[in-house]
Amino acid sequence: MKINYTPMGEYCAEYMRYLGIAKTERRSYAESVRLLEKAGFREISAFRRLNAGDKVYRGYEDRTIMAAVIGKKPISSAGLKVVGGHTDAPRLDLKPRPLYEKGGYVYFDCHIYGGIKKYQWLVRPLALYGTIVRKDGTKVQVEVGDKEGDPVFLISDILPHLGYDQAKKTRDEFYPAEDLDVIAWTTYKAEAKKKKGDAADGKDGEPKADKGALVEFLKKTYGVDEEDLLSAELEIVPAGMPREVGFDRSLIAGYGHDDRVCSFAGLKALIDAAGQTPDVTASILMCDKEEIGSMGSTGMQSSFFENTVAELIERQEKDARDIMVRRALERSSMLSADVTAVDDPHFPDVASTGNGAAFHKGVAASKYTGGTSKSGSSDCGPEFVAEIRRIMSEGGVVWQMAELGKMEKGGGGTIAQYMSRFGMKVLDMGTPLMNMHAPCELAAKDDIWNTYKAYSAYLRS
Repeated sequence: MKINYTPMGEYCAEYMRYLGIAKTERRSYAESVRLLEKAGFREISAFRRLNAGDKVYRGYEDRTIMAAVIGKKPISSAGLKVVGGHTDAPRLDLKPRPLYEKGGYVYFDCHIYGGIKKYQWLVRPLALYGTIVRKDGTKVQVEVGDKEGDPVFLISDILPHLGYDQAKKTRDEFYPAEDLDVIAWTTYKAEAKKKKGDAADGKDGEPKADKGALVEFLKKTYGVDEEDLLSAELEIVPAGMPREVGFDRSLIAGYGHDDRVCSFAGLKALIDAAGQTPDVTASILMCDKEEIGSMGSTGMQSSFFENTVAELIERQEKDARDIMVRRALERSSMLSADVTAVDDPHFPDVASTGNGAAFHKGVAASKYTGGTSKSGSSDCGPEFVAEIRRIMSEGGVVWQMAELGKMEKGGGGTIAQYMSRFGMKVLDMGTPLMNMHAPCELAAKDDIWNTYKAYSAYLRS
């Protein structure tokens, strides 16, 4: 990576380092906590009382986090300014019982997480990250595929010479989801080989891969047995670090831009704004499970956000009655920090003519998301759009207004709908991407930079 020593170049270099580390939501959480604590933020349990200017964060299950700089005005009466993104990304998860033998090889049995095109995950280097929890509660971290000298993993595909029947099938049919399994082991445990016809041998008497050898390797390397995999969270993600694209180096290719490009921008904007005490409490959310509907205890349909706001109010005002929390939420505003799609010249039939996002035109605001009929959209009111327009103008932010493609061609949503239910003013605003949800997504450096500038302007306004 060649660093361009301008504010934009240095920011993008820092973001690329973060993106290379934050391959999973747990790793994003850990790196975010490290950066927050380095900047003087402390976990909420360290505060008996919160005063203006205090820098605080609260995390949950090592996956979702909220951080804030306490403002001069009480949260219960003034609300909060929130920049909210997510740190999970489409991937393959190992199933609870992931090891199986097939045709003489040992595979990881995988389950799709989030919306992917299955063929994009074939015949490409993959990495394994995650956490294994033993019965006694001790944890083992697994990180394989990105360090120098690491092996990688792979999903095989048929060669074109024998793929005539496959080629006749549709994109979704030609590779069943249940076959998206990763080659994990192909050799056998020599001492386990028995006489011809025994379990350790193939049909012709030749040795085949032995799952027991892999289990023994896991025991020796990580101190876990096969049963410990029942309580594991192991993820298959693309191997490799983010890279600059083109002779002009104007684009960044990497896994997980959606939505770490926005959540990192919010994190950095809050940290950089923390030296000045705001009138209204400035905060960020970096949540989990957005790619599967924001469900679960760490998604935005959980009570995490409300509970955290209640904790902040109680420490600021020594009271957190339900009505105080409700008033605070209703008086808050939010930039839903999530990406949108760039119009791709190769696919003009899905572009919303005159309303699509483009590279190098800045951060993109979306008044609404959803499908053809705006289903699943919060559809931001024009008053808040006008307020954001003013803030962007005053902050010198390059931005564009966009929607997600042509009607009757698809659609998508963000966490905006789950936050606007509190009565909050919410507008989607994030970085435009090409190749969204692919193992390697594309974003433009100047759009990435203006995403950071947009969140900074909003939190400081």
